[in-house]
Amino acid sequence: MRPATPLSLEAARSFDEPAAHRRLRALLEQGLPLTSRPWQTLAEQAGLAEEEAMACVSRWQAEGLIKRFGLVVRHRHLGLGANAMVVWDVPDERVTLVGRRLARETAVTLCYRRPRRRPDWPYNLFCMIHGARRERVLEELAAIVARLGLEGIPHRALFSTRAYRQCGARYAREEDA
Repeated sequence: MRPATPLSLEAARSFDEPAAHRRLRALLEQGLPLTSRPWQTLAEQAGLAEEEAMACVSRWQAEGLIKRFGLVVRHRHLGLGANAMVVWDVPDERVTLVGRRLARETAVTLCYRRPRRRPDWPYNLFCMIHGARRERVLEELAAIVARLGLEGIPHRALFSTRAYRQCGARYAREEDA
């Protein structure tokens, strides 16, 4: 006889969680509605009061079920066909500072740290810059490098050649959707 596999926190919770909370999670997968009161709209759709829906989401964030809320932008639909992931090889003692400064730049839409994968991949800081044309993105990158004094930090601009389907996080079981 095989030992039972322990249930994850998520699986264990789903057995006794109210159906309205499961519906709310399923609705969150579709994104926030574009209304003046998105939490109220979601709450009504899930069968909850607005305050209860907001409390649920706050609890899920505190528990780590929901890590963050973000925006999925379809860049190419907005005319931004030149999308570069700029990778940086920043000394470890400076990566937090440089990352924060890059993240504050208007042209930078995403900035995060990842571990290096030496010897083939020395880069530990990544940021996205979008533009209508490749030349404009490279001009913006050069301006950022000069403005922040990053001339001595090795980096490369890697332009995307294909747009993949983007979607938000998945929180609900299929039967709750």
